[in-house]
Amino acid sequence: MSVIKMTDLALKGKRVLIRSDLNVPVKDGKVTSDARITASMATISFALQAGARVMVTSHLGRPEEGVFSEENSLKPVADVIANKLNKPVRLIRDWVDGGFNVAEGELVLLENCRFNKGEKKSNEELSRKYAALCDVFVMDAFGTAHRAEASTHGVAKFASVAAAGILLTQELEALTKALLSPARPMVAIVGGSKVSTKLTVLESLSEKCEQLVVGGGIANTFLKAVGKNVGKSLCEDDLVPTAQALIEKMKQRGANIPIAVDVVVGKKFDANEPAVLKDASDVADDDMIFDIGPKSAQELADIIMKAGTVVWNGPVGVFEFDQFGEGTKTIAKAIAETKAFTLAGGGDTIAAIQKYDIYDKVSYISTAGGAFLEFLEGKTLPAVEILEQRARQ
Repeated sequence: MSVIKMTDLALKGKRVLIRSDLNVPVKDGKVTSDARITASMATISFALQAGARVMVTSHLGRPEEGVFSEENSLKPVADVIANKLNKPVRLIRDWVDGGFNVAEGELVLLENCRFNKGEKKSNEELSRKYAALCDVFVMDAFGTAHRAEASTHGVAKFASVAAAGILLTQELEALTKALLSPARPMVAIVGGSKVSTKLTVLESLSEKCEQLVVGGGIANTFLKAVGKNVGKSLCEDDLVPTAQALIEKMKQRGANIPIAVDVVVGKKFDANEPAVLKDASDVADDDMIFDIGPKSAQELADIIMKAGTVVWNGPVGVFEFDQFGEGTKTIAKAIAETKAFTLAGGGDTIAAIQKYDIYDKVSYISTAGGAFLEFLEGKTLPAVEILEQRARQ
């Protein structure tokens, strides 16, 4: 990745606008998980210590453009950052046309950029206004790098200098290492409720890895593809031929998609539903598959232990209910213990990593969902592409 790195620039006295990803869950005016803020602090702190005049903006939620709403305000985020820096942080509400000063070594938070009309469509006039606020624009929001918006893409076109922040640089390096030059064998674990939402990812990964592990609702479609009854489980019948084609494609490459031999079922989706272990061939018509069984989980753990690279996106069962979480727990444990380079991303995956307490045992955890998936698909991310173009100018 040939981009200008913020860490290579002289920032003292410069007006630095950082686009971070501070899109965190907020409840009753308080941030309930500050993982994304923590991940963004390295870039913010670097700029402050360098003596820059630091402005940070981010989106939060999905507000209506041009309309301020209290529920999507970055006020709770400002409180968390102030706490981490141990000094007050000003939140500036109407900032697009400037009119505010920032001292050297000071940080101001610019209110939710999605309140600005033209943000999502990367309006040129708005992008130029953002660029006029700064001497250096720093893109650090990998989580929105797959969207060409004014604060992620447009501003990078017009700013005097457009650079990558520390988090963005780390994300790109980790993803490149895992996908473009992986240590073999490469194992990809893709969970989720539907094949349709992950189809392009599955197709792209089926050409790259030795083992493609499917989990969650996706796995049911593959079970059906090999002739098993899945009862009332979540399953996409119209994609059974696609699943069969993927299994065949992997086989021809000498690679494979491991299919569960045992499953954990229940009759209804409920926190108190008893878990029943069954052979994958014995699923009844009124059963719902909620997890993989211990034999299947152990087979996957063995695969992970022998891997050179593991990419993990999505749990393999309904791990929110403990009785249907054993499969995901076994996989998490193997990921924590393997000597492979491990890369995990996506909201549910991070929730599982936190639940099974392996946060510091994963080589790299991506804070992104959509951008992570699009990178896995081999797509170019517009916000990264523009940084590469600016580096060449």
